[in-house]
Amino acid sequence: MDVALVMGSISDWPKIKATAELLQKLNVSFDKHIISAHRMPTELQNFASKLKDEHYKIVIAAAGGAAHLPGMLAANTTLPVIGIPVKTSILNGMDSLLSIVQMPAGVPVATVAIGDAGAKNAAILAAQVIALSNKSVEKNLNEFRRNQTKEAIESNEQLK
Repeated sequence: MDVALVMGSISDWPKIKATAELLQKLNVSFDKHIISAHRMPTELQNFASKLKDEHYKIVIAAAGGAAHLPGMLAANTTLPVIGIPVKTSILNGMDSLLSIVQMPAGVPVATVAIGDAGAKNAAILAAQVIALSNKSVEKNLNEFRRNQTKEAIESNEQLK
């Protein structure tokens, strides 16, 4: 497996489903996991300590509110971690964003935007890392980019 896609609770799934869909489209292998940083601390440490043994290359972690999941995973593995701040009803995800992005020196988490753009960008960023050593994923990523450019150019026709 290339990517461990981790969320703090099942309620995060609808908000990051786009991550999984784009990983599939780019042919990046992944597994989904639910691990709560606050309700499952022992399980989190055990999971994170075995990520390399399980042959993962990168972790994508989505969390809302206090959003400690990405940082706690990063603290327990040397694999790159991408944090997706989940939009919350109380502060619209700003609490999640600030929690994930404000990591202390030495424990980095690559942080993407709140919402759907962030969910998709996490998949693209993970694919870029995987593409460094996987020509098939690199090809799929290049095709994705070409299609994205083509769609943007074609959208000019709607203005005429």
